[in-house]
Amino acid sequence: MTFCLGVKTAQGLVAISDRRITSGSEVSSEKKLSVHQVKNHSLFIMTAGLRSVRDKAITYFQEVLDKEDNNFDKLFLAVNAFGTQLKRVAAEDKESLMNAGLRFNLSAIVGGQLQNDKEHKLFLLYPEGNWIEVTEGSQFIIIGNSGYGKPILYRNIKYSSPFEEVLKLGFLAFDSTRVSANDVDFPIDVLIYEKDSFNIVEHTFEKQDLEHISYQWNALLNNSVQKLPIDWIDPLLRKK
Repeated sequence: MTFCLGVKTAQGLVAISDRRITSGSEVSSEKKLSVHQVKNHSLFIMTAGLRSVRDKAITYFQEVLDKEDNNFDKLFLAVNAFGTQLKRVAAEDKESLMNAGLRFNLSAIVGGQLQNDKEHKLFLLYPEGNWIEVTEGSQFIIIGNSGYGKPILYRNIKYSSPFEEVLKLGFLAFDSTRVSANDVDFPIDVLIYEKDSFNIVEHTFEKQDLEHISYQWNALLNNSVQKLPIDWIDPLLRKK
């Protein structure tokens, strides 16, 4: 499993991806975020699913970009191209994977802005090659292990939220997932893209870089629980 989060706000895009790879009893670390940037073409892809499918689809897509990058002036065209390569991998490998007892599975978050896009874009691409676009009404997508990180995002992220706030909330969503599931962990790759900048900024954080934030958040949660009112509990306690 994995944790990949993409967020769209008025300011731009934020992406967070862990690197943990689990295969049976084996655990390894591998980057799941790829950046493709040439002049006024800025896009990134995060994936969740079988690593072999991911590596092959990304390789095929990079080949298409090398040959046809000038043909993609809007991000949805690049998303379509990646979906086509995903279908190509499915045609080549799906049957053999199923015969081996594996499920053909790769979801992707694709974000960025190409030269004729009026604004930054964020898409969720399904294993079948079809996609949906993230809009102002639904600011974020999580693929992989998605359940643990959603509550804090639903409660706090707004389209007007600045990068600083989104990054804090995104880390807390990752941290909630990390402490609840053993298939998600550091290091994490974090990316920001500011609207109309055509410049993707990326950084990798190790556990030691951010564990003090995790400890502080845990202490704040404990303190908040102690401060919650208890008058609603009294009727239960009186019946003891």
